[in-house]
This record gives sequence, C-alpha cells and structure tokens, in this order.
Amino acid sequence: MEIRLLGSVRLRVPGTQVDLASERVRSLLAALAWRADEFVSDELVIDQIWGGELPRHPRAALYTCATRLRRALPAGHSLVLRRRGGYLLAVDPAAVDLHRFRRLVAQARDAVRGRDEPVALALFDRALALWDDRPLSDLTTAWAASARVTLERELLTARIGRAELGLRLARHAEEIPFLHQLAEQHPLDETIAGMLMLALHRSGRQGEALASYDGIRRRLVDQLGDEPGPALRELHARILRRDADPAGVGPAGQP
Repeated sequence: MEIRLLGSVRLRVPGTQVDLASERVRSLLAALAWRADEFVSDELVIDQIWGGELPRHPRAALYTCATRLRRALPAGHSLVLRRRGGYLLAVDPAAVDLHRFRRLVAQARDAVRGRDEPVALALFDRALALWDDRPLSDLTTAWAASARVTLERELLTARIGRAELGLRLARHAEEIPFLHQLAEQHPLDETIAGMLMLALHRSGRQGEALASYDGIRRRLVDQLGDEPGPALRELHARILRRDADPAGVGPAGQP
C-alpha cells in the first residue's frame, strides 16, 4: 500500500494503481491521508474538499465521495472507515509519502545532533527522493493551496539542511550543482546564496562566488529596493580578501 501526496495524489495497492479520476475523491483521500490512522471530523473534511463553495447537502456529498473511494479500491481493501461524526483512513502512516518524508527528516536531524553526519546525509537524501512534483499538484482546492505552501516550506528547510550538512562534510564541489538549483528556485534567499558562494570559493572558483553575490545583490535591489544583509556582505568581503576559510551564512558557515 502506498499513498502519494508529494506530487499528484495517487493510491497504489499491491500490483494495482487505483484509478481516482474525480478530484473530489482525490481530495478526500488527501485529507484523510494527511492524518492517516486518525479520526477526521466531517466538518473538517468538508471544509478541505469544498471550502466556501459548499454543496446543498454537504454530508450527503461527503458520503458519496467516500462511497466512490471505497468502490475504487480492489476487493479486500477496506481502508475508509466511518466513525461517528467522521472518517478514518485505516493505514499505517508509513504508507503515506508525506509521513515518511517527515520521519526521515526528523531522523536526519537527530543524526546531526548525534554528530553522525554521514548517516544524516543519507537520511536527508532518502527524504528528498520522495518528492515527485509540487505536492497535491492535481488538486485545486483552497486547502490544497494552503497545504502546498506548508509542504514546500518544509521541503526548502530540508534541502537547506541537507546542503549545510554537505558543506560541513567539506563536499564543496559536490554541493555546487544542488546549490545552483536551489538558488535558481529561490533567487532572493540570502542563506542559499551564501552557501553557494561558500561552496564556489572553497572549490577555488572565487570569480564565480563573487558573481553570485553580484547577482543576488542586483535582484534584491531591483525587486525589493534593499541591499543584502550584513552576514552576506561580510562573506562577500572575506571572499574579496581571499580569506582561506570564510564563514558562510547560516549554521553551516558558523566557525
């Protein structure tokens, strides 16, 4: 059993990709999988599926969605359970990619605190590999849009943590492609810019490090009317002075 939320919403049982053609049915699955193996009230599910555009008979419409989801499942898979005033998706949270992602990230951070950096790096990589596309990418509800913001923030935090760890392990050249990709996706993020500058400088690519600073400074001035913060300016100054090992911006660059 596998439920995917970190991309388009998908449900797979052994040997079968379940056909979930209706967005309402996919929204129901996503709402229940978000709290896998927990009771979810009718009111909350209705809000997550319909938001402010309620059908005339919301509970009846929800019951219809639940029935369609059950019928889409192969025989012998009774996952959507009715409870008084709500529903429960009877699956191990580990069957949902979102919960696996969060568990792996938590384990990676525990490994960092335990100073087991190689294990932490492997755990971060396993967590990030679960992402397929924008989360809940085939849902258009207000709840899905809000959930995407939350999940993409979690993804960015995990990716920054993984990059910081790579720099801490002196994998400077190896991290440059990953950091370039992050910088392209988040062109105004000074922490990412600082890590990219640091990786380039420590890889002997000072000119590119300085050009990276010039790029984010120009974007900040043009788009926000502001200069880079003091930490990024100090990193830039240290690279200009050709300091042997300048500190970066954020935890990875702390002496």
